[in-house]
Amino acid sequence: MNDLLLDYLPIIIFLALSAIIGLALLVAPFIIAFKNPDPEKLSAYECGFEPFNDARMKFDARFYLVAILFIIFDLEVAFLFPWAVAFKDVGWFGFWSMMIFLAVLTIGFIYEWRKGALEWD
Repeated sequence: MNDLLLDYLPIIIFLALSAIIGLALLVAPFIIAFKNPDPEKLSAYECGFEPFNDARMKFDARFYLVAILFIIFDLEVAFLFPWAVAFKDVGWFGFWSMMIFLAVLTIGFIYEWRKGALEWD
């Protein structure tokens, strides 16, 4: 039984060390950081807007459009990495499947470009 517990000693040391480092990183800002609050620093940040009082205020929806476009093209890259890693194993079917996927995304990108979704005037 003692040998079995001795096998787990590196894991216990690792967990203890990671807990100590984690707690140190959580406590350090309260001890080390400068405490110089001012009204601008304490004010809310509203996605590039000045903070506003009314939640029903109209604002530009281009921020959401840019976020959606980012997610779409970010997912494209997320699909490209595993495909590139397994490129030799997927064969011609995998190659042409990815080309169709990229063609659909390219057509969508051209459509968004022509509609002016990428303009920030």
